[in-house]
Amino acid sequence: MNHIERGITITAPLLSMVGIHKSFARVHVLKHVDFTLQAGEIHALLGENGAGKSTLIKVLSGIYSADQGRIHIDGKEQVFKSPRAALVAGVGVIHQEFNLVPHLSICENIFLGREHLFGRGWIRWRKMRREALLWLEKIGLLVDPSCKVGELSIGQQQMVEIAKALSFDAQILVLDEPTAALTQSEKKALFATLCRLREKQVGMIYISHRLEEIEELCDRITVLRNGESIGTRMTKETSMDELVGLMVGRKIQEQFPRELTIKQPAERLRVEGLTQQGKVSQVSFSIQAGEILGMAGLIGAGRTEMANLLFGVQKQDAGEIWLDGKQIRIRHPRDAIQAGLAYVTEDRKGEGLVLSRSVKENFTLPSLASFTKGGFIRKQQENEMAEKLMRQLGIRSTGIEQKVGFLSGGNQQKVAIGKWLLHQPKVWILDEPTRGVDIGAKREIYQLINQLTEQGMAILLISSDLPEVLGMSDRILVMREGKRVALFNREDADEEKVMQAASGGGSLLA
Repeated sequence: MNHIERGITITAPLLSMVGIHKSFARVHVLKHVDFTLQAGEIHALLGENGAGKSTLIKVLSGIYSADQGRIHIDGKEQVFKSPRAALVAGVGVIHQEFNLVPHLSICENIFLGREHLFGRGWIRWRKMRREALLWLEKIGLLVDPSCKVGELSIGQQQMVEIAKALSFDAQILVLDEPTAALTQSEKKALFATLCRLREKQVGMIYISHRLEEIEELCDRITVLRNGESIGTRMTKETSMDELVGLMVGRKIQEQFPRELTIKQPAERLRVEGLTQQGKVSQVSFSIQAGEILGMAGLIGAGRTEMANLLFGVQKQDAGEIWLDGKQIRIRHPRDAIQAGLAYVTEDRKGEGLVLSRSVKENFTLPSLASFTKGGFIRKQQENEMAEKLMRQLGIRSTGIEQKVGFLSGGNQQKVAIGKWLLHQPKVWILDEPTRGVDIGAKREIYQLINQLTEQGMAILLISSDLPEVLGMSDRILVMREGKRVALFNREDADEEKVMQAASGGGSLLA
């Protein structure tokens, strides 16, 4: 592990949050939480999904008002009535889910609401584009600031969020899972930027489930569990095992609990020459019943595009898809569902869930026909099944009627996976299934994947987390520039081989 040189002097804190308490519908989400941040410090905020991290940050950024507690910045008490008030006070936040306008350009998103004006409200476009380009260059994103944000990849959109936050003259910068969709080179550029900001005495709160990043980058670590402050530690004096114990309240035995479940080889899914002009070219592979086929590659390699073609989200130009020995035609997601495919997308909020609807409704949406009779929904049966799924998946909520939009990221991901369980698919396409999910919840998802393969289901596991691909896959297919470039058996694969194949000799996603 390469450690970044760091050191802080503990003086009067830049930020002090004392006795913060917040509840929703009789559920105590934060219970008298204390947190401090020094100028020139990168302070990690750790905890499982649902531990209260996002809620604490929303209190700090003016999205929520605390029921009890006080916030001081530079010794002055602050009461934020809105995110704008927090921003004016010097608090900039990069949220885990994007706050971008897809049909506007990168430049317009960075300066939205604070455009450079002259005369009678005319916009200084040239100056804004020049400044936007400088911010993009600082984080290593070499794209035209005039590009529409909606045309960018998920990883590139994440980088725009970071550039937007850094463009504010903030004393306090909050980063919520900032590297979740970044390549290794983008992550290095981000870390270099954060180190420069630390030297300029900017205080940063860093939220991540990637402990190796926290060990490398952060000065102190505060752990939340079940809405309470469990403790604060100096990073250099703390082991990662100790942090995991503080986070989950128990010992995690094995990071990737893959259980080989292919008893007798039986081809479940076969893809031949799948093509979409300009995105995917002549890709072929097969998956056995009970097998996990991992798919690795750089951002932009064509992995998500491949998943969209398989599920009928995008139209294929050529290729064949075979399921259990029979050729199937998939022109629409409806065809894929009827054939026995399930798709957990990388963008759970935009594509995988209906945030304004309840946990129950999201669970039963793909299988609604099985809960209807004579055009009416059988409510009792629907409620019983939703309750069963909540218990099975360990989802933390106020109940099956809670709107999914109010769940933590990890619990939302469990709903996104759980909604397909009722459908009983033969093939699962899992695109970044553990992105933004804590260590304990990751293991629960891995165990669920093992259970699916034990039942003879085939899994296509797409992930930017290379250790996850290596640890959970039976075989690994590597893509580059829309093409299949390598296929490894589990016992033959290692990080170096996969990285070389994915980058053509360069570096792969961390």
